Amino acid sequence: MDLLWVLSVSMLTVCVAIPMDAAAGSHSLFTCEPITLRMCQGLPYNSTFMPNILNHYDQQTAALAMEPFHPMVNLQCSQELRMFLCALYAPVCTEYGRMTLPCRRLCLQAKSDCYKLMDMFGVSWPEEMDCNRFPDCDEPYPRPVDLLSSSDTTESPISVQRDYGFWCPRELKIDPELGYSFMGVRDCSPPCPNMYFTREELTFARYFIGVVSIVCLSATLFTFLTFLIDVSRFRYPERPIIFYAVCYMMVSLVFFLGFLLEDKVSCNAASPGRFRASTVTQGSHNKACTLLFMVLYFFTMAGSVWWVILTITWFLAAVPKWGSEAIEKKALLFHACAWGIPGVLTVTLLAMNKIEGDSVSGVCFVGLYNLTALRWFLLVPLGLDVVVGVALLLAGIAALNRVRMEIPLEKENQEKLVKFMIRIGVFSVLYLVPLLTVLACYLYENSYRAVWETTWVQEKCRDYHIPCPYQVETTSRPDLALFLIKYLMMLIVGIPSVFWVGSKKTCFEWASFFHGKRRKDGMVNESRQVLQEPDFAQLLLRDPNTPIVRKSRGTSTQGTSTHASSTHLAMLDEPPSASTSRAGSVRSARSKMSSYHGSLHRSRDGRYTASSFRAADDRLPYGSMPRLNDQSQSRHCSTNRLDSLSRHGSTQRLESQSRHSSIRDLSSATQAVLGVPGNGIHRVLEEDGATA
Repeated sequence: MDLLWVLSVSMLTVCVAIPMDAAAGSHSLFTCEPITLRMCQGLPYNSTFMPNILNHYDQQTAALAMEPFHPMVNLQCSQELRMFLCALYAPVCTEYGRMTLPCRRLCLQAKSDCYKLMDMFGVSWPEEMDCNRFPDCDEPYPRPVDLLSSSDTTESPISVQRDYGFWCPRELKIDPELGYSFMGVRDCSPPCPNMYFTREELTFARYFIGVVSIVCLSATLFTFLTFLIDVSRFRYPERPIIFYAVCYMMVSLVFFLGFLLEDKVSCNAASPGRFRASTVTQGSHNKACTLLFMVLYFFTMAGSVWWVILTITWFLAAVPKWGSEAIEKKALLFHACAWGIPGVLTVTLLAMNKIEGDSVSGVCFVGLYNLTALRWFLLVPLGLDVVVGVALLLAGIAALNRVRMEIPLEKENQEKLVKFMIRIGVFSVLYLVPLLTVLACYLYENSYRAVWETTWVQEKCRDYHIPCPYQVETTSRPDLALFLIKYLMMLIVGIPSVFWVGSKKTCFEWASFFHGKRRKDGMVNESRQVLQEPDFAQLLLRDPNTPIVRKSRGTSTQGTSTHASSTHLAMLDEPPSASTSRAGSVRSARSKMSSYHGSLHRSRDGRYTASSFRAADDRLPYGSMPRLNDQSQSRHCSTNRLDSLSRHGSTQRLESQSRHSSIRDLSSATQAVLGVPGNGIHRVLEEDGATA
């Protein structure tokens, strides 16, 4: 009978505990307001503020949370329980935003007096009401000073407005174990779709990103396939362009997948049963979002590092005059840096749980809502890459320009060297302009993100029933064009690679590929030929302070070999007689070409062979063979005389020196007539000229 009576009283109390003006709706000013809770009527104070200490948005929500304690209050298990509950659910309203908490003694007294009755009704003491959270004091609640402040506020309650900061709406709350955070509030996530733009704007932006990603994917894929057709064509120092293209091919592929998936991966599904709206995905609990983030961030950083490595290889080729083989020996170090640094950054972000869904593009990235991650994982690494890359690039271009100004070249070769420098400059500008634009967009977001969020809270606070910002000085909304430019530049930065590989030889390669034919002669490496041939590094990119030695005609420097070459050069300079026939001219040209090619014949170790020397002599025009034979006989005679003096190999060394000197002089003579250098310069500049 007693139990039935207690239950009846409890049900009656629940019914009358609903606020008297609940139908009036929730407040919007968040100032001191009259107490409407039945349980808290008749207290020493009659005004309270909302949200309260337990994060209840209005008195109606607080009344529903107090329902389990009504039986204990009605049965008067403790004289302190009613005052303690009202101090938490309807605290006294004081001025200047000061919050008064009940003393720990009051909490312990109410809990100890009512714990038996709470066990009977199956009510547990809430964690947010843990007594250790309250100050250790021995004062009544409310304090006399609080009552004085409360009496002042009842006269003009609207003058006691306070800024409560951002309170996460109930619809955006997330389970605590997921580690979400939004605007500094834990277990909260931004709304989805995007909190700044309408659905029409988001649809336009998504299609725009999809089209640009397809264009970038096509360009970078074409570059990579061109490389696969003939791998030997692209050696260092330009090999990093291929890896750079591969990186942005993966970036554009991820954005294209985001276009197809829309917001299925970047947003959490709504849960109406739990009063949960659709929110932005955060953290690594969503496997698909995590995978998109890893690929996108890793290859974005790797592409930037590969561009820096490209400037390093150009610098090594232009300033210290490293050859292609010397640079290629550092390839392992280049790959370790290009893939290792982005890998470390990606793993760090995964460990910090900084992944965020992008409801505009449909992908997952970093720094979209967290400004700290934006600064340290996007602005800092990309900014360092730009500074280092530009410094090395300018140093390399300055070195090439110094070569052009100080070392005399033929007019044709000088023009082609200038064209090659322009190619490097244009390619770098096509990369740097989009990257610098992306950095500018990031800086703009970093500066105005707080203003955008405050504006959004001010517009949506009444809809979400959360405190509105107090004294907002500046309001602003982001422009959709800013985001479109950012995504455009993030994707278009990969397109410059197609301009580097685009040339006539690329067209010939693809034509041969589609016809099922492969060219026997490997395609020529443009930058390697201009910068990396060992002969070119010795001749063209020598130290500017080293004097240029020109071989004079008729001056002997190594026995009689130089004299022979000079004699031949003088004969070649003589104009042909008028009686020379057209066929004779053709045979003479062919003879010159065969002499040139014979002079360049080398053995496997890179030295000239005796057979090549003899072959060159046999093909010399204008009857120069007898003169060279005389010189050869003279050389053999001197060799025999030296052989009689020394039998320990000095003859062989002298003969080798004389032979190489003669061949070099002979090559120089034929080059002067034919206009074809004996080293890799002609092939280099011809290739660059054909590309241009």
